[in-house]
Amino acid sequence: MRLNESIRSRTKEYGSSIIRAYVGLPRDREEISVLAKQLLRAGTSVAAHTREASRARTDSEFCSKLDVLLQEADESQLWIEFLIEDCKITDPELPKIHREAGELIAIFTTIVSKVRSNL
Repeated sequence: MRLNESIRSRTKEYGSSIIRAYVGLPRDREEISVLAKQLLRAGTSVAAHTREASRARTDSEFCSKLDVLLQEADESQLWIEFLIEDCKITDPELPKIHREAGELIAIFTTIVSKVRSNL
């Protein structure tokens, strides 16, 4: 397994926090509903791509899976920013989730850089 259990657990918890935030968002405005679904899709896929990368057969495949993970984490941050800034959602968990996405981006960017430097 290419990724240790702690990072796999961390991304799964990140996905769970996205699900909890999604459930708690109001659905009375169409834009919130659309952004919430986008956040749910992108946020939970971070854990899925972690699992996929863990099973990669080559370093190139591993980096490719993590590149998609990085895109999804970055996209998750964007949806959260729209919800907070444009939709005025004040859920205190959203900034925490946003920070966690940033930390995950930093971790996986470092991993990809190290693997690619060895290719």
